Amino acid sequence: MIPVEVIEKKIFLIRGQKVMIDRDIAEMYGVETRRLNEQVRRNIKRFPEDFMFQLSKEEFGNLKSQIATSSWGGVRKTPLAFTENGVAMLSGVLTSDRAIEVNIQIMRTFTRLKTLALENNELKAIVAKIEKRLNSQESHIVENKKAIKEIIGALNKLLTDKSKEGRKIGF
Repeated sequence: MIPVEVIEKKIFLIRGQKVMIDRDIAEMYGVETRRLNEQVRRNIKRFPEDFMFQLSKEEFGNLKSQIATSSWGGVRKTPLAFTENGVAMLSGVLTSDRAIEVNIQIMRTFTRLKTLALENNELKAIVAKIEKRLNSQESHIVENKKAIKEIIGALNKLLTDKSKEGRKIGF
């Protein structure tokens, strides 16, 4: 339905959290942004601050420049930003078939991004360990070869796992 790459491009890091903007979510769900926001406001108890927050004017300005688009039109209010939990909560508020399908795709994308971040952290830890070993005065040529083989193995594993994951999701 919607390619993972499209969804990934609509996830932003704001206030240290990965979020999606109301307008982007509404577009994917096939509803007007104001209708999405009406449903959220009618069910505001479902959306605490760690699920959803309103962007400040500065954050909105940064977002517009990051996207480099002028299609925001005459927006009167700054957009709402939904965290992963907020997007999940939207599934209980918007119940059309399309909204449910898109919501599932968005949740899978958030999960995929978490997995990639964990793999990246694992790789950073391996590289740091190897770098420490290479920089130590006790380092020997044999150890250096082992360290380089470890890096290559870790990189190959990540590349192999990513290609399998892409096929498994089906995009």
